[in-house]
Amino acid sequence: MRDGRAVSVTQLANYKPKILDFEGEFFELIGKPQLAGSWLLWGASANGKTRLALQLARYFANFCRVAYDSLEEGMSMSMKIAFEDVGMMDVKRRVVLLDKEPVNELIERLSRPKSPLVVMIDSIQYAGMSYNDYKRLIDMFRTKLFVFVSHAEGREPAGRVARSIRFDSHVKIRVEGFRAFAMSRYGGNGTYEIWKEGAAKYWEGIEKQKNNNNEAKET
Repeated sequence: MRDGRAVSVTQLANYKPKILDFEGEFFELIGKPQLAGSWLLWGASANGKTRLALQLARYFANFCRVAYDSLEEGMSMSMKIAFEDVGMMDVKRRVVLLDKEPVNELIERLSRPKSPLVVMIDSIQYAGMSYNDYKRLIDMFRTKLFVFVSHAEGREPAGRVARSIRFDSHVKIRVEGFRAFAMSRYGGNGTYEIWKEGAAKYWEGIEKQKNNNNEAKET
């Protein structure tokens, strides 16, 4: 019998978390994650973070129902195109787009029976959440996985709340130049090409710039 939040060693040993059986590129990036807690995905504008978030949403749909709360774009032509680009119609029965749904309404939705088990919030800045709001949300729904998308300042998440969520998150994914770099508690810690052509162009440009800088130093 549980004593409040105290857990015995035996109870911990017998604990069987729900694990998502990731394979292929997402396994290399993340490992096999638990369906609980929070992730943070961040990057600068036009570098592929929303595309990656939608690719993940489509992949999550292989395992459970997914809610994508698009607080920035909502139901729009750009989101329609983005959904089509990742093949979301293939999993249309397991993914729902929330049209700029405020967090208080999202909480009501998630409190209903058979509500989505993966919740993606794009973005944490538009959600207007404090860190205490975040902790309350995670604690209210301990059998759901929350993926927060964040703007970036340089290579860091933008704002104090996003940076605090990063420290708490089980999976942290930085996006730059259509490439994802992960730090995961589930053993992945790899890289992933979000858009191969875009990544090749971006990183070839970075390498060329480095070579030009080195040549300039030598002369």
